Amino acid sequence: MTLETYSHVLITLGVAVLASFLFTPVVKAFANKVGAVDIPKDDRRMHKEPVPLLGGLAIFLSFMLAVLLFAEIDRQIKGMLLGAVIIVLLGVIDDIRPLNAIFKFAVQILAAVVAVAHGNVIQFLSNPIFFGESLYFNLGFLAVPVTVVWIVAITNAVNLIDGLDGLSVGVSAINSASLLVISLLVSDVNVAIMVAALLGACLGFMPYNINPAKIFMGDTGATFLGYILAVLSIQGLFKFYTIISFLVPFLILGVPIFDTVTAFFRRIIKGQAPWKADRSHIHHKLIDMGYSQKQSVAILYLVTAILGLSAVMLTTEGWVKFLILAIDVVLVIFITRWIHEKSHHHEKENEE
Repeated sequence: MTLETYSHVLITLGVAVLASFLFTPVVKAFANKVGAVDIPKDDRRMHKEPVPLLGGLAIFLSFMLAVLLFAEIDRQIKGMLLGAVIIVLLGVIDDIRPLNAIFKFAVQILAAVVAVAHGNVIQFLSNPIFFGESLYFNLGFLAVPVTVVWIVAITNAVNLIDGLDGLSVGVSAINSASLLVISLLVSDVNVAIMVAALLGACLGFMPYNINPAKIFMGDTGATFLGYILAVLSIQGLFKFYTIISFLVPFLILGVPIFDTVTAFFRRIIKGQAPWKADRSHIHHKLIDMGYSQKQSVAILYLVTAILGLSAVMLTTEGWVKFLILAIDVVLVIFITRWIHEKSHHHEKENEE
C-alpha cells in the first residue's frame, strides 16, 4: 500500500464525515415536515419525547457521495448500490408509515438478490477448524441461497440492535473500522475506500444520535448499514478465503448476530413470530440491570471493539488463530452469563 492510497482512503473518510454532518440537520427538518417522528408509546422505547426519524437518509447520501467520487464502480458495486437504493426507499416509507413485516422481508430479499445477481456471492468459505488439508470449501449450488440469507440476516441484525441512542450507528462504525483495517492489510484498495465512506458517514451522524438523541436513524439507516456491511463483507472478507478465517466476519458482526440469534430462538420458544418485537434484547437487559443508556452503549461498544480487534488479529497465520478463537469463545460466554445472571437477579428484586 502506497502513501497515495492511504491519502485516498483518508480523503474519502473526511468527505463522508463532513457530508453526513451537514446533511443530517437538513434530513431532520424534512423528517419533521413529513411526520416521520418516533413517538414513545411502549416500554421498549427509551426516549420520553418524540424524536424525528429518517436520519439514515443522511448516512446513505453521504456514503453514496463519497463512493461515487472516490471508488471504482464495477459490476459488484453497482449491484450493491442498486440494492441499497431499494433498502433505503423501503426504510423511508416504513419510517413515515409503518409497513407489514412480511412485505419488508420480501423487499429485503429482492435487494439481496439484486446484489447477488451482480456478482456479490459467497462462493468459498475458509476452513474454520484451522486443521486439515483443505484450506477452503466451495459452496457450489448453495452459494446463492447462502449469500441471500447472509445479506438479509445481517440487514435485520443491525436493525434489531437499534434500540438505544447511538448504539447501532456506533457498533456499525466499529464494524466498519475493523473491516477497513483488514482491507488495508490485504491491500484491497477499493473495498477500503467503500468501508472508509461507510465509517465516515457513521461518524458524521453520531453527534446527532448519541444520548440524548436529536434524531434517529430509523429503519432507513439501520437496515441500510446492515445491508452495506453484509455486502462489503462478501466483497472483502469472504473473497480472501485463503487469507482470512471463516470466523472473521462473524466476529466483526458478533454483537448484532448474537442478539438476533438469541431473539429468534427466544421468540420461537415462546411461540411468537420471530419478527415480533419484544423488550428482551441485550441492550434492554443492560438497562434493566441498572445501567444508564450511555453506560449500556459503552459496554456494547467495548465488546464490539474487542471482537473487531480479535478479527483483525485472526488474519495472522499459525497457532495464534486458535488461541484468539479460544479467548473470544470464553469472553463471549462470560459476558453472556454475566448479563443473564445480573438481569435475572434484577427481575427477582423487582418481583419482591
